[in-house]
Amino acid sequence: MSLTRRQVSTAALAAVPLAVAASGPAVAATSSRGARRTLFIAGDSTAAQKYADAAPETGWGMALPFFLRRDLQIANHAVNGRSSKSFVDEGRLDVILGAIRPGDLLLVQFGHNDSKTADPVRYTEPWTTYQDYLRQYVDGARARGARPVLATSVERRRFDADGNAVTSHGDYPAAMRALGAQEGVALLDIEVLSLALWQKLGVEETKKYFNWTETEQDNTHFNPPGAIAVARLVAGELLRRRVLAPRDVRRLGDEIPESWITWPEA
Repeated sequence: MSLTRRQVSTAALAAVPLAVAASGPAVAATSSRGARRTLFIAGDSTAAQKYADAAPETGWGMALPFFLRRDLQIANHAVNGRSSKSFVDEGRLDVILGAIRPGDLLLVQFGHNDSKTADPVRYTEPWTTYQDYLRQYVDGARARGARPVLATSVERRRFDADGNAVTSHGDYPAAMRALGAQEGVALLDIEVLSLALWQKLGVEETKKYFNWTETEQDNTHFNPPGAIAVARLVAGELLRRRVLAPRDVRRLGDEIPESWITWPEA
């Protein structure tokens, strides 16, 4: 079922800001100038908030607050099945741009669904329309005094016959890297980092990080350990790329209990 822009705007604004934290609701952080700060996430199902009917499936955006200071608010607008194009066409970027403020951050991760060549609603071509849509996020954030941040798509659990972790996103990560360089946008290379992590863990151990259950063998979406592991990569890159200061990040070397992940009712 597709939604109108009005329906999307009404539903999304009712949920802004959506914050999932380890200890109570998050409060907006303040910059050195005293401005409130929120990190907005625009993305797909790998980052999205999941609800009770989807458990144990977990988006990495659900675990990101565990690695950020408690008063840095997160507004997770990532939605299952969206591409850089469909997210815009449904008015979801408009909702973010209506709420974002100077000093805020807009973290953008798309690519999983942009490659759906048989679906004109979602498909984009890596070196043309994909980059064109990503520029809308970048330009929209900058026009409002916010900082855009690009993140290449987290990799799927995919191995070759020799047990080597292999890529699955074609040219989309390279196209995002090129756009980031052209536009001077900080880029978190989560594709490379996640691929290295899956390689380190190996064929069998990675099953513990993806949504493998008695009834499903899902090599794209995460369970709590996987979401926590990817969120740790994202937070580490936000620090390494100096998007966030050391005081904004916590627990990068700590074990995070799976019990901290919760799935609210839809």
